[in-house]
Amino acid sequence: MSTQDTFISHLMELRDRLLRCILAIGMVFFVLVFWAKDLYALLAKPLLAALPQGGQMIATDVVGVFLVPVKVAALVAFVISLPYVLYQIWAFVAPGLYAHEKRLVLPLVISSTALFLCGMAFVYFLIFPFAFKVLASFAPEGVAWMTDIDKYFNFVLGMFIVFGVTFEIPVAVVLLVRMGVVSVEKLKEIRPYVIVGAFVIGAIFTPPDPVSQLMLAVPLWLLYELGIVVAGFLSKPKPAEDEQHTLGGTEPGREPDKIEAEQKKV
Repeated sequence: MSTQDTFISHLMELRDRLLRCILAIGMVFFVLVFWAKDLYALLAKPLLAALPQGGQMIATDVVGVFLVPVKVAALVAFVISLPYVLYQIWAFVAPGLYAHEKRLVLPLVISSTALFLCGMAFVYFLIFPFAFKVLASFAPEGVAWMTDIDKYFNFVLGMFIVFGVTFEIPVAVVLLVRMGVVSVEKLKEIRPYVIVGAFVIGAIFTPPDPVSQLMLAVPLWLLYELGIVVAGFLSKPKPAEDEQHTLGGTEPGREPDKIEAEQKKV
């Protein structure tokens, strides 16, 4: 088979797997769309709980009351289908991997999925309730704090992505070490810079209160430490095998004897 035929076959396989992913997400979405309003109510629960009694959200767009719940249903459908999507990605790249790489990919796929979901759960159950209460306490007297549902969805989606990616740090650290890009010792050396960077990221991507920033910076740092521990465990050297002397290997002090013997042969 020529190079061009091989390339075309890879493209056809990629197309088939993408279609399978889209079909899987579409099937889950078709089921969830009937509960789109309930899913949005669940998503908006942390904010509604922080609003004053009788507080509510608004929709400034004509079709926003329809599109935003549908977007939430699509987001949930993608999260539910994520393991299948990652499996399709793994199945596409698996033929080009070595045996030891294949053994590593599947645990990484499972752990990365679980960590991303943990990041989303962390921000929903811990960050949002506290941050929204803090923000509500700063509302001036006589000002009704009501946000647009589309802006709220974009804010929540952004926070889900930030915390989901943040929780992937152990996977990234393990991959870098296993690929030989960086050593565990080097990761320990740059720990102070990582801690400073974690607080900078927390200040940029969280609501403007110190506690919310700490609630992102501290987990980011701890996850980095977890990645170092796991990478150090996986990169432990195997037990040393019995040393074998090669033909050229000689004990110290034997080299002059070897040279003399060779000269006698000549």
